[in-house]
Amino acid sequence: MPFVVISAFILVVIATVVSDKVVNAPVSPTAPTTTTTLTPALPGPDGVRSAAIIQENLKAGTTNWRITPGTNPSAIQGYATSTSAQLGQSVNIYVTTTSPSFHVEAYRMGWYQGKGARLIWTSPTEKGVDQPACPLDTSINMVACWNWKMSLTMPVTSAFVPGDYLLKLVAGPLAQSYILLTVWDPQSTATYVVVNRSMVEQAWNTYGGFSFYSGQGNCIIDNSTYPVCNRARVVSFDRPYAGGNGSSDFLTNEYPLVALMEKEGLDVTYITDITLATVPNVLADHKVLITLDHDEAWTYSERLALQHAQAQGLNVIFFGAAAMVRHVRLEPSILGLNRQVVDYRNSYEDPLYAKGTDPMNVTGNTWESPPASWSPISQIGVQYSGFLAPLVFVPMVVSDASSWVYAHTGLVNGSSIPDVVASDFDHVIASPGEPANLDVLGHSPIPLGQATVGGATWNGVSYSDMVYFTNPTSHAGTLDTGNNVWVGDLAPCPSTNPQCPAPVLSAITNNILRVFGQGPAGLTHPSVSNLASIFPAGS
Repeated sequence: MPFVVISAFILVVIATVVSDKVVNAPVSPTAPTTTTTLTPALPGPDGVRSAAIIQENLKAGTTNWRITPGTNPSAIQGYATSTSAQLGQSVNIYVTTTSPSFHVEAYRMGWYQGKGARLIWTSPTEKGVDQPACPLDTSINMVACWNWKMSLTMPVTSAFVPGDYLLKLVAGPLAQSYILLTVWDPQSTATYVVVNRSMVEQAWNTYGGFSFYSGQGNCIIDNSTYPVCNRARVVSFDRPYAGGNGSSDFLTNEYPLVALMEKEGLDVTYITDITLATVPNVLADHKVLITLDHDEAWTYSERLALQHAQAQGLNVIFFGAAAMVRHVRLEPSILGLNRQVVDYRNSYEDPLYAKGTDPMNVTGNTWESPPASWSPISQIGVQYSGFLAPLVFVPMVVSDASSWVYAHTGLVNGSSIPDVVASDFDHVIASPGEPANLDVLGHSPIPLGQATVGGATWNGVSYSDMVYFTNPTSHAGTLDTGNNVWVGDLAPCPSTNPQCPAPVLSAITNNILRVFGQGPAGLTHPSVSNLASIFPAGS
């Protein structure tokens, strides 16, 4: 059954959502810290609003942050020596280019009247340097550009409003690229905290020819066919991103939600997954943690921080499938702390294996793999199940239209929203770890001919399940969309696409943000299991 078109107001609100992304850069260890906590916050129709965010997005925006069409991104590339920075710190930037000169422009990403960003800082003109090739550590297939010379230092002054930033490297009209940076406020008490997925982006980064999923040349340890035996075992932030003109997948898998929330003036702040992994109490003063599309790489300390926060009543939204699939840890590089991500994807290869180390720090292929053997189901409610072929989208099918999640959308049980589910997907499984009060909100068939699927299948299909559950003690609410492109689906479609899912998904997203922003969701909307009405349910 086709979904019902929602109100004209929602269509206007969503019609111009844009897209963008974030990464890492080193900071001065002795720099003072200043803060810009965003207050006051007031309830609104689409979530808790912030006067500061509303005022920020009324400031003059620009579209100059965009890369000029036809640009050769390899004409200038760079990286920063930290994924995030606080006000008062400084960020070192490394750039390679064959052009004689270049400069850097720092843009805060948001709404800004639909232009998408505000220019915060421009560097002086710097001398261009063609940096040497980045060394490869063949024992772990790690590419790291530690041999580059530092190009410039960017001061993170009070002008840098906390948020997601694109640092645009400009050496000419067709010589441009990005560096990602999150500016965060450790004193923020914002309702919503968005976690940028630095470790995931680096895990997939193929700069220099190697990532956790691909490699070049012969096997370095094992001879398996999957994961590929010539993969990297450690990846470094000390290198540019190969994709997205240096922005990785920020513009597609993170920025559409950033633009939506900032357009609506919601009370939001931003951190990276590395901050979540290294600052244990970072979630204490927030009500909602938001993770984004494809947030698969998690450290042990991250999972513990989230587990503690959920036990204290923190609501969590997993807007992407495959959350917590990969078990990683952080280590320092020559250039600073937490600059390398470790994931051997085979516990027997990991140097920490059988060394008396806490098994929770030994990296197997997944978190469920021994010796960690810690399923994420109790924290997210679903199991990673497989992935659709590239560029294949299937409908999302509503299975509990009575839920508050679908309020004012006109959707009914069996409503089918076109072109929603793609890439990785999750589904409910029969497991002792499955929350007893799990509410399956969406139960969407995945044709096996268009997907690679693990686990059970039913009559030629698997399923993507969107689920919601509440903690019976802390009343914290958790929602997982079961779909790895939910954030990307919030971006506006071409006018030639009459079945654009963005309007209805944006309405659902705002329902979630509104309810979760009020505090522990179980106090007002306790989940009730509907598994008995879902068929088939679980493997």
